[in-house]
Amino acid sequence: MQFDRKDLTNGQLVHFYKSLLLPRMIEEKMLVLLRQGRISKWFSGIGQEAIAVGAALALEADEWIMPLHRNLGVFTSRNMPLSKLFMQWQGSQQGFSKGRERSFHFGNREHHICGMISHLGPQLAIADGVALAYKLRSENKVSLAFTGEGGTSEGDFHEALNTAAVWELPVIFLIENNGYGLSTPVSEQYRCESLVDRARGYGMDGVKIDGNNILTVYDTLKGVRDYCIRHQKPYLVECSTFRMRGHEEASGTKYVPKYLFELWEQKDPIRNFEKFLLSQEVLSEEQIEIIRQDLREYIEVELSIGFDTKPVVADTDAEQADIYAPPPAVQEFTARVIDHSTFNGPVTEDNRELRLIDAISEGLKQSMHHHENLLLMGQDIAEYGGAFKITEGFVQEFGKARVRNTPLCESAIVGTALGLSLEGFKSVMEMQFADFVTVGFNQIVNNLAKVHYRWGQPADVVIRMPTGAGVGAGPFHSQSNEAWFTHTPGLKVVYPSTPMDAKGLLIAAINDPNPVMYFEHKALYRSISGHVPEEYYTVEIGKARWVAAGEDLSIITYGSGVHWATDYATAHPEISIDILDLRTLLPLDYEAIRASVARTGKVLLLHEDTLTGGIGGEVAAWIAEHCFELLDAPVLRCASLDTPVPFSIELENNFLARARLGQYIQKLLGY
Repeated sequence: MQFDRKDLTNGQLVHFYKSLLLPRMIEEKMLVLLRQGRISKWFSGIGQEAIAVGAALALEADEWIMPLHRNLGVFTSRNMPLSKLFMQWQGSQQGFSKGRERSFHFGNREHHICGMISHLGPQLAIADGVALAYKLRSENKVSLAFTGEGGTSEGDFHEALNTAAVWELPVIFLIENNGYGLSTPVSEQYRCESLVDRARGYGMDGVKIDGNNILTVYDTLKGVRDYCIRHQKPYLVECSTFRMRGHEEASGTKYVPKYLFELWEQKDPIRNFEKFLLSQEVLSEEQIEIIRQDLREYIEVELSIGFDTKPVVADTDAEQADIYAPPPAVQEFTARVIDHSTFNGPVTEDNRELRLIDAISEGLKQSMHHHENLLLMGQDIAEYGGAFKITEGFVQEFGKARVRNTPLCESAIVGTALGLSLEGFKSVMEMQFADFVTVGFNQIVNNLAKVHYRWGQPADVVIRMPTGAGVGAGPFHSQSNEAWFTHTPGLKVVYPSTPMDAKGLLIAAINDPNPVMYFEHKALYRSISGHVPEEYYTVEIGKARWVAAGEDLSIITYGSGVHWATDYATAHPEISIDILDLRTLLPLDYEAIRASVARTGKVLLLHEDTLTGGIGGEVAAWIAEHCFELLDAPVLRCASLDTPVPFSIELENNFLARARLGQYIQKLLGY
């Protein structure tokens, strides 16, 4: 192994050595603790330390790094308190994630480290978002994301690199190629000669280097960082290395040929760097031993502090309180909150009427004026104005930097939105159709939804979801999939049925620092109109709207169901129907639900979604558990058929819950 010190001083070389040695000695201690049962699991980076340490040293301390589970050197080189890291690794509530996450599945804003999730690939797109924030602010910074050779097989790798190239983002993608994805060798992982060859296909430059040479890693990444900033472009770096332990300690290494260990033992990053420092007379054997002894003592002191922790005490209120980020202490925007929760409607002098689609567009536009840090992202939303023309004219008013056409890569754009959040930006992403959310599902339910609970980082993201049937669009452009997300703590799910609510709830969602899935029914876009104040206002998320007072039965619904129920009540004045529009599906307004049950004693839950697994089942269960004494009949559900949405209008009409609404109302009245 050849080392080139270039213009590095002796002091810098010694610092590099200490930075390289510390994670190795910590790991050696952790393996002892693992055998003693004092920690539960460990993913070793022994043999790969030069990559994590070299990368962290090459970047500035305030540039975000997205590490993985073998990058202890990133955490130690960023000077995170070792005692608190020990707390983290044993699951203490005094650790970085309050006992909610394992090993390196956490992040920390102070040290500009973004915690990984087990799915690996989604980290890459977060780096895109951070780099985009740097670019928008004209800051001379880069972000850096780690992946393994196995992770390059994931779709997220392709999406993140493609987005970074198309948008010319200053981000470094670093591949740690250690030869195995758990037990799968590279021969079964890819067929290109080197992974760095893929860079050319994305229109970016790349380089393959010896990942065990600390000076090569450092010097290369310093140069790559300068390149990314100077040219405002991404770069791919492949680091060759080897994992000297198992994927995690319990898995062992029996699947690895013995000769590979013998070969890579000769390439040990620490042993070879020590030899170099000795040959250069930067350090002596005695000085090396002193450094090692100092680090041993440091580790033991920090370990004694880290293990002197209080027992974990479960507090249900505290756990639930951290699901959502609280609103900002100081509001940077002013918006009147309109109480539109009763059928009497708001008190206002403005009698202007808008279609649902126009109300959404106006809410977006006013939000763009109120939040200079708000970006819109989606397929065809710029010059074309979006598939439904909601953002038509926006690019002329706000510019392409803030109204951004995206490649066809939903997962990467959701990840980018989270990366923007790390740097204090707000974003609204448009799913062209709610059906397409499946290809971004992982980022939403595992990254956006959990990040605040895991390490206190808000995901200030709104995802617009054009949804619903009734327009003859068939199985892949008509689904009602809102219930998928009501099962995910950390998300908020909003579904307006009127233009007034559409605007007010959208503004509220953008103001909210939490991830909001905002559903907007395509069939209602241009078919309904209603009163919408011209002012900038919000409707409170989590509050239902009492649409109509009644005594015979209650219909609890949302979206298109509100109009079905209203139309039926208008056509049957002999029946006194109480109608409640949920508006927000997560969190639910249980107080309003209970009040509606109390008013009539008979409840019909109506929604366009299919019956099985729909939100109606959850509401019915809650009513049965908490309002049983108020009921005069079983809670009934009227939903669409448990089939895909058919294309034929005749079949679609039969599919929709509206076809059976009258039948269910009569059945309920019969009790």
